[in-house]
Amino acid sequence: MKLTVPIGSLLLLATILVASQAPAKSAFISLQDAQPSLAAYQDALPEGLRSATPLDDAKWAKWISKSDRDVRVRLDQGEEDTLSNLLRFGVTYTKEYRIDDEYLPKYGSSSLVDSFADHRADDLVRALASPNSAEGFREMRAFIEKKGYSFETLAGRLKVKKYLLANLARLRDDFIKAHSEAAKENRWQSFEERGISLDTNLWPDYDLDAHLRAMAEKGTLKPGSVRRIAIVGPGLDFVNKQQGYDFYPPQTIQPFAVLDSLVRLKLTDPATVELYTMDISSSVNVHIERALKNAVAGKPYVLQLPWYQAGRWTDDFRTAFVSYWTNLGSVIGKPVPAIPVPQGAEGIASRAIAVPPAIVRRISPLDLNIVYQRLELAPDDRFDLIIGTNIFVYYGAFEQSLVRANVASMLKPGGFLLSSEKLADRIENGLQADITTQISMTGAPVMTDYIFGYRRK
Repeated sequence: MKLTVPIGSLLLLATILVASQAPAKSAFISLQDAQPSLAAYQDALPEGLRSATPLDDAKWAKWISKSDRDVRVRLDQGEEDTLSNLLRFGVTYTKEYRIDDEYLPKYGSSSLVDSFADHRADDLVRALASPNSAEGFREMRAFIEKKGYSFETLAGRLKVKKYLLANLARLRDDFIKAHSEAAKENRWQSFEERGISLDTNLWPDYDLDAHLRAMAEKGTLKPGSVRRIAIVGPGLDFVNKQQGYDFYPPQTIQPFAVLDSLVRLKLTDPATVELYTMDISSSVNVHIERALKNAVAGKPYVLQLPWYQAGRWTDDFRTAFVSYWTNLGSVIGKPVPAIPVPQGAEGIASRAIAVPPAIVRRISPLDLNIVYQRLELAPDDRFDLIIGTNIFVYYGAFEQSLVRANVASMLKPGGFLLSSEKLADRIENGLQADITTQISMTGAPVMTDYIFGYRRK
């Protein structure tokens, strides 16, 4: 007798099989494995470790568990940064002038900028309070309400406005600090105390594409050699951190952009590749889980791909980026109509790609803090490639050394870590510096992106 299985059941089984391949067990880095970093950075250890001498397993476990909790708390401040970017740049809820990087430092000392901010805050509170607001606005409202604020009364909405403007003032102070001379010399120190934001843009994905292409041309990565990939902090883009687009729903771009590059370069097989996202944000992990459920139901994942074409890009960068952007997603998906760019967002171009369910199902989300945790993997289950962009800048030299150790433990020999940050390197901790990609984006002022490659010994 022939057994007939419903298509939906087959899709569910396929998703379960992919998910079952996900490494299940994570653990904090042990005191023994952290000893090389402790010795190398004994003059730069966090206060909690300096005061814990002599250090034993129990004190180490207590410190690392607390550090993990403290980092996760920084996500709240990152969400507040997203709110501030929405307040500064949003175009769907207001017609007021944007508070760009020239205006932001003047907030609190310029009646003109203060007026922009005040009117924008009124409009944003009104949009957040609306029962018909878009998905991203509903998520921002839920975040604010979890903090004890209410939109139900005028007094409550005035408190929300005050909260939004206080966040803007803090973002102004962070911005000024980040652009100080001291911050330029020690970049991570300006981020070490800042909130961890989920907002992203397309530049890191373009940088990664250029770096992967260089690796393929050099022969560092062979055709079909990448089967297991991990992306640390893939991002959840609702209010782009550079121009604050707010006309599309929350989305994660980097997992699909990386897959598209790897498939285009013939470095991976889309039918067998396994991609894992590693994030401490429940918002990111739940979003990807929801995308997987939708894939089981046969729904594609639609990516909106806006970029600020009116920027002061160099001619070489503009030409190369437009070529990348025009083709982004075409290998793993197909073009679909993009959400129209609204009035007030002049200078922005956009297109959209629908990623089919079969590709979406290759992705598995993991709750993992790569600074303090690692997956306990059998040799055959280790990764060929681990990627982290705009992540490690939030940590100091000692923590970056722990990152190196944790990543090395999860990579196959000869596997690679790609990072937009140069990691602290008093000791290699299993990762040896490989090729670096440098991309000049603007000429005046100069803005340069990097991808640093590290190879597992």
